[in-house]
Amino acid sequence: MIELIDVHKSFGKHRVLTGLNLSIEDGKTTVIIGLSGGGKSVLLKHIIGLMKPERGQVLVDGVDMTRLNDRELNEIRKKFGMLFQEAALFDSMTVGENVAFPLREHARLKEKEIREIVSDCLRAVGLSGTEKKMPSELSGGMRKRVGLARAIALRPQIVLFDEPTTGLDPVMTEAINQLIMETQEEFRLTCVVISHDLQSIFRIGHRIAMLYEGGIIAQGTPEDIRASRDPVIKQFLAGSIEGPIRIM
Repeated sequence: MIELIDVHKSFGKHRVLTGLNLSIEDGKTTVIIGLSGGGKSVLLKHIIGLMKPERGQVLVDGVDMTRLNDRELNEIRKKFGMLFQEAALFDSMTVGENVAFPLREHARLKEKEIREIVSDCLRAVGLSGTEKKMPSELSGGMRKRVGLARAIALRPQIVLFDEPTTGLDPVMTEAINQLIMETQEEFRLTCVVISHDLQSIFRIGHRIAMLYEGGIIAQGTPEDIRASRDPVIKQFLAGSIEGPIRIM
């Protein structure tokens, strides 16, 4: 579904991605782990075409995103949904209007059809009947559920998650993890998740990739990553200050 080949990206003299290679399997959840400020969000922006590499390829269904013009990019982005770290809901819109937003922007549908899709999406995330509520009336976990409902409204093939459990208590974290797994299975999605939450990583990931010093140093099943003898991965998973990872 998605493949990044020899991707390089710098900001001034700061080299963020240095020949990165990564394959994202179709219909699976891939979790990208790594240090804070290590380039995970930059990687996510390359996947959706918000950034272009200085060199390298970003292939989605065999199409190189780096060679597309704005119109072509907008078209291929219809394959994507995205759940932002803080859900990024429009505070002036109701829950129903938030979920309907991408439908009104990108789909030519009658209002009745939009209402039906919104209702289906909210049902899928366990929030039936909340269409009239405002975001300010929702808890953090509910806001993330609404964000996921909006992300799947256009029936995308791929959904990107940026730290979906950040700021949530352990019970709500498990609820969001369960929701991601159920949504991925129900809609047969290809999911890419950025996360620091080790419990979530091994709960939801079919595959895990470790980003370190600009490249993917390991990728495999959760069992592969747990069993890795790479000192960087062992230190990261242990949360230890002792090891090759430099503490800034």
